[in-house]
Amino acid sequence: MNICVIGTGYVGLVTGTCFADFGVNVSCVDKDVEKIDMLKRGEIPIFEPGLKELVDKNINDNRLTFTTDLSESIKKSLVIFIAVGTPPKGDGSADLSYIEEVARTIARNLNGYKVIVTKSTVPVGTGSLIEGIISKEQGGDHKFDVASNPEFLREGSALEDFMRPNRVVIGARSQQAIAILKDLYSPLYLLETPFVVTDIETSELIKYASNAFLATKISFINEMANICERVGADIHMVAKGMGLDQRIGPKFLHPGPGYGGSCFPKDTMAITKIARAHGYTFRIVESVIEVNARQRELMIDKIKGLVGDLKGKRIGVLGLAFKPNTDDIRESPAIDIVERLLAEGASIKAYDPAGMEHARRSMSEDVAFCNDSYEVAEGCDALVILTEWNQFRKLDFKKIKSLLKSPKIIDLRNIYEPAMMAKLGFEYVSVGRGDKSGEKIPATAAAALRETV
Repeated sequence: MNICVIGTGYVGLVTGTCFADFGVNVSCVDKDVEKIDMLKRGEIPIFEPGLKELVDKNINDNRLTFTTDLSESIKKSLVIFIAVGTPPKGDGSADLSYIEEVARTIARNLNGYKVIVTKSTVPVGTGSLIEGIISKEQGGDHKFDVASNPEFLREGSALEDFMRPNRVVIGARSQQAIAILKDLYSPLYLLETPFVVTDIETSELIKYASNAFLATKISFINEMANICERVGADIHMVAKGMGLDQRIGPKFLHPGPGYGGSCFPKDTMAITKIARAHGYTFRIVESVIEVNARQRELMIDKIKGLVGDLKGKRIGVLGLAFKPNTDDIRESPAIDIVERLLAEGASIKAYDPAGMEHARRSMSEDVAFCNDSYEVAEGCDALVILTEWNQFRKLDFKKIKSLLKSPKIIDLRNIYEPAMMAKLGFEYVSVGRGDKSGEKIPATAAAALRETV
């Protein structure tokens, strides 16, 4: 089977490469000439563990090619995956201009039956929009089917997520299209992967519903962490106690500065816009968005609580990517927090194992980018941990302490234990553990508690 993947961003490149590894002939297409030239040379434009090796393997096996010739790729393919961007508009709704442009190009190049599949995260009704554009603008009377096949790839674990998914969702109106897509995913049958086969509209909504729920778990545990700090409880034990309930589960119950990245912020905003466009207010998710924004403000308060007035202070920052094992800084809480620190007069030294180049291009020239954690710490008034990269989990604190102007650490990812940090002589702050000075229940919280019992 020949397939075409339009768009070589994160989703498109991973999708095309993994399908090629399934034994399918894949043509990955992008209008960005520089990116295609990079890929042809074996250079990967994104950071994703294991991806380069898989790309090289399938190029060498002649199953994976990269091109800017969309017309030719459409004509020779049975299945066409659309994996172009759907960035948010000013009001938070998804911009479908790239989707519409691709649909028109497909219409002009239909030369026989095709299955056109949206892999991009798109609002409900996008499948019908594509059907309408192609039906209206195709030159002949060729039959085609439109389907929805949302992606559930986590940055840093994308290959595993594609090769061993929790589920495959297929939305289509045609049994022929469903059969073709199930055949394309047939290597997953050996893993007994669950398939959810439904209509296009339901499939489109499943992705938004999934991301909105995961974002809700993150905002919920951050709210619980804020309560823990006020009553003297330990958020990690609260999360463990919750997560052992199989109805809840332990995933995404990790307190910190909030969610970021290319999906959760965009998708939570988009689903609220979809709801409002249909006369409904999605109050839970609107609150999730509000909590996530406020959480970053609370993290600034934590830093100021330990450091004092930020004007003239030098702050060291470990981590700029929105999560470990990726170079993605889009909507990163770390980037937002750094920009807020700069706005309050602090100077910043920063290091990230993968996100430095993206950060250099997007951040203020006032940020001093360093080569490692210890260069960051040298001469700083405090050190802030913003991304939980593994290499930050075993720092030489004797060395860190000698480099810092004052032994202050704000650990916004709860990598370390408060007792250990106190023993090492650090003033230490984390999230949801009330560990700044070892206090238990503040007097105000204790009084409030007595009034309720």
